Amino acid sequence: MKILALESSATACSAALCEGEKIIAQTVQNNGLTHSRTLMPMVEELLRACESTLEQVDVIAVAAGPGSFTGLRIGVSTAKGLAWAGDKPCAPCSTLESMAWQLAHVDGVIVAVMDARRQQVYNALFRAQNGSLERISPDRAVSLEELRAQLDTLEGPFWLVGDGARLCWDAWNGSLAGLRLAPAHLRWQTAWGVARAALEVIAANGLVPGEQLAPVYHRLSQAERERLAKEKAEKPTGSL
Repeated sequence: MKILALESSATACSAALCEGEKIIAQTVQNNGLTHSRTLMPMVEELLRACESTLEQVDVIAVAAGPGSFTGLRIGVSTAKGLAWAGDKPCAPCSTLESMAWQLAHVDGVIVAVMDARRQQVYNALFRAQNGSLERISPDRAVSLEELRAQLDTLEGPFWLVGDGARLCWDAWNGSLAGLRLAPAHLRWQTAWGVARAALEVIAANGLVPGEQLAPVYHRLSQAERERLAKEKAEKPTGSL
């Protein structure tokens, strides 16, 4: 089964063409250009370099969230367009689970973390053993203190992966036994991880048509938070 996977949830973006777990080709750009300018040309060049066409792809996979609101919208919109053009099913994948698959070969607790600002991280926990993952927690936005408190109840080692890994490492190194930082080449989001997570979506009968794809933010945007705060401040005292 050929999977075309897209990852645009953070600063870098990538695209990969995979046959099951095998990478046929992967391309990554982290040059500061917006994903709206880079992602689709990357996909087109990837397919051309592999002498493949969209018709030969079985599934379009995308990191649906959490992550950068703009990045997620670009990735999901690109996946929807590809799915519509090729009449392909889509695999909406957790960004955090996709990262965790890159460390499924180690034993321990995979702590997938993305910096969510405002003293929070997007996080999910997985137990890795014998190349498989068992989910311990749902995807969520959580404070560093709350996450650390949960880790104290689990048995390590603890592997930090994601663009929030260094943030957690700096906060906990020396105070949490068994804490480990994933190697740099396995730490960041990649389209291969999305393709691997897509295999789980496929096995769970979770494929959807392109029109049903939607970003999963796990938190209100800054604009929405500011609007709600303003409405609360303007609400008359004692009103229902």
